Amino acid sequence: MSRRTPALIAAAVLLPLALTACSTPQGDEPTGNKAAAKSDGFPYTVTNCGVTTTYKAPPKRVVTMNQHVTEIMLELGLTKSLVGTAYLDDKVLPKYAKDYASVPVIAKEYPSYEQVLAANPDFVYGGYSSAFTAGDGRGREAFKKSGIETRLNTESCAKADTPMKTLYEEIREVGRTFGVTDRAEAWIKQAKADNAATAKKLKDLKALPVFVYDSGDKTAFTAGGKGIGNELITRAGGTNIFADLDKSFGDASWENVVARKPEAIVIYDYGSTTVGQKKKRLLDDPALADVPAIKNKRFAVMPLSDAVLGVRVPAAVEKLAAQLHPAATTS
Repeated sequence: MSRRTPALIAAAVLLPLALTACSTPQGDEPTGNKAAAKSDGFPYTVTNCGVTTTYKAPPKRVVTMNQHVTEIMLELGLTKSLVGTAYLDDKVLPKYAKDYASVPVIAKEYPSYEQVLAANPDFVYGGYSSAFTAGDGRGREAFKKSGIETRLNTESCAKADTPMKTLYEEIREVGRTFGVTDRAEAWIKQAKADNAATAKKLKDLKALPVFVYDSGDKTAFTAGGKGIGNELITRAGGTNIFADLDKSFGDASWENVVARKPEAIVIYDYGSTTVGQKKKRLLDDPALADVPAIKNKRFAVMPLSDAVLGVRVPAAVEKLAAQLHPAATTS
């Protein structure tokens, strides 16, 4: 899992919101001609994860790195702007399959700087900080020197703990950058309605203590309290037992898993290790035998692409809620 190593997470601190550090405040007038801004949204200036860019027009040739940002582009109807993509965690949603198939895959995982340049992009959109690792030659400054603008999903730089608002702002800023503000706002409106509908179903329900098992053997790599993964659990009627972990992802001891007595375990599904193998690892561990979730074999499963800052999140909340509280969500 090269794109989300603990070292990268500690350095980049994934997720929560940073409107002050990572975005232009809503309502600010973009710099440049005000009449032009009112008519077509350009020029548009935005500060994204410490990089300020002024767009005079929407980018035309885009390379995406990481699945969740690719799906944002597809959801906003920007398939024709994509000249290359890279790094899936799992399959794209069926609704995007046809459009995704029309986009060249320039690398199975992260492309080299030269592979990106070969696609002749004017914009590169990365999902994780590792997409722009300077040591691998893909730093944002390097792209800028080649005349290529960049955007990093704000999951990697946000500071405040309001991840759903961060998601809305991510969609809003991408929509403005590509001149499709109406599509972005329509998605946000629907997402808010979907979240409200799920919340209504779960009203007054007792929250279920939940442990997220991403991976790990000697320690458990899990979801902490600083990310959309934590908010997914909360909105789905759960309580993340490692919400006190001050990052989006991190390692926890198995002793703490036992001590905190989760009643359900959410398994992240991705990569070469199957869900079945992960369940077996947990069920076969004698140290976990007294954990309520293990005793009752109470598991929920989420694709990793559901648990990062992308357009899957509202539906993921509903799907997780249905696994944690089936009686409440089917009534």
